[in-house]
Amino acid sequence: MNLQSVLTQWLCVASLVFLSALAPLQAKEAALLAEDPLVEKRLIHISEELRCMVCQNESLASSRAELANDLREEVRKLIREDRSDSQIKEYLVTRYGDFVLYRPEVKPLTWVLWFGPFLLLVLAIIGMAYYLRQRQVAQTGGPALSDEDRRKVQEILKSGDKP
Repeated sequence: MNLQSVLTQWLCVASLVFLSALAPLQAKEAALLAEDPLVEKRLIHISEELRCMVCQNESLASSRAELANDLREEVRKLIREDRSDSQIKEYLVTRYGDFVLYRPEVKPLTWVLWFGPFLLLVLAIIGMAYYLRQRQVAQTGGPALSDEDRRKVQEILKSGDKP
């Protein structure tokens, strides 16, 4: 065995030991479930319809942000107070706005959320079409020559360099 293969083997072993030492540091403790499984089931159902205020593209049920944990605890508290699903959602909307709903209702206040992306897309297409048209006009040069201008050009070309 040569020195290079021995070093490679030792490096592999050292890397394996180092990575195995780091593995426990990445593990997280599992979140405790509520004492009542029915409360937890309702919490999951409700939190799937709510948006995480930190992640914004995740539901409250799938988010692991600290604020999401706090909101889930608040929802648990409201469930234990025997509030209905709609009352819990109304409470959260009152407190955080329509953005907390993963699928907000279509009403004048949420039109921007529902139709804003489509409006931006249409404006982008119109802007691109305008830009391309202006670019095409600039590349083709000016307007076409009139018949009189063509005749003058032909006379100049036939006469050569004479002024």
